[in-house]
Amino acid sequence: MAPDPSRPHKLLLLDSASLYFRAFYGVPDQRTNDSEPPVNALRGFLDMISTLVTAHSPTHLVACWDDDWRPQWRVDLVPTYKTHRLTEGSDTAEESPDDLTPQVPVIREALAAVGIARIGVPECEADDVIGTLATRHHGVMPVDVVTGDRDLLQLVDDEHEVRVLYTGKGGVREPDVFTAAALAEKYGVPTGDAYLDMSVLRGDTSDGLPGVKGIGDKTAAALIAEYGSLAGLRTAVDDGDPAIKGARRANLEAAADYLDVAPRVVRVVRDADVPDADLALPAEVADRLALDELAARYGIENPVGRLLTALGLD
Repeated sequence: MAPDPSRPHKLLLLDSASLYFRAFYGVPDQRTNDSEPPVNALRGFLDMISTLVTAHSPTHLVACWDDDWRPQWRVDLVPTYKTHRLTEGSDTAEESPDDLTPQVPVIREALAAVGIARIGVPECEADDVIGTLATRHHGVMPVDVVTGDRDLLQLVDDEHEVRVLYTGKGGVREPDVFTAAALAEKYGVPTGDAYLDMSVLRGDTSDGLPGVKGIGDKTAAALIAEYGSLAGLRTAVDDGDPAIKGARRANLEAAADYLDVAPRVVRVVRDADVPDADLALPAEVADRLALDELAARYGIENPVGRLLTALGLD
């Protein structure tokens, strides 16, 4: 079924690892014995795409990939970056559940067989692929980013029609839709850039980013609102603003080295070397034989069927 040329274009960018980890923990493992391959993340991920395509009617879709989940250039700036996620005894391997690891290459195979674009870039996280593609499509088409990672809220941009569908609580069926108004309501910051500044101050223990001692969401948002940006706040500290005093001044001064480098770590790359690719929803199944073999081998005929129906390829 060919895409409808009259349909308004929309790009859906998937933070793939965020979604398949969620699928792994959210979809029951229904194997009857351990000799069968695990498929719960695979099933769940395919069903997530079906749900998203049906609910949001994108014309273009990319499964964005972590070719490097912990780029060395970020570690060089903040050595604690994601250290707690490392496999014991390794400097590079991410800790992953034993039953999830073998499902990831099968997810890749399924995407390729269906014909859904999957893009990763050396030395870049999926976040950087998402940031680059969102920026590249400013003014071309609206962009929805699907993720369970709050870091990507920095991409919210009403002017360029970039929203974030945050799956933290409601999953892909009922995501929190973040626009500038939603950012202001939830976090007290007016833009994605302001959210980035706030998140640097606040830090993120899940990423090994310490933040500034004593500063959480509300205080960080208030400081950004008062001084306009992280740069404005730091200038005020350096200039001896009398309103910044006591423990707050001491903590901001003590965090100076961290604040020098953290924005570069937290900020997603907007100009990564993402290759040109056809991002349009497939007009036909890319490899029907391979898809049928995968479906039979892993017993995923139903989720594959639902995905093809959502894509208009059944």
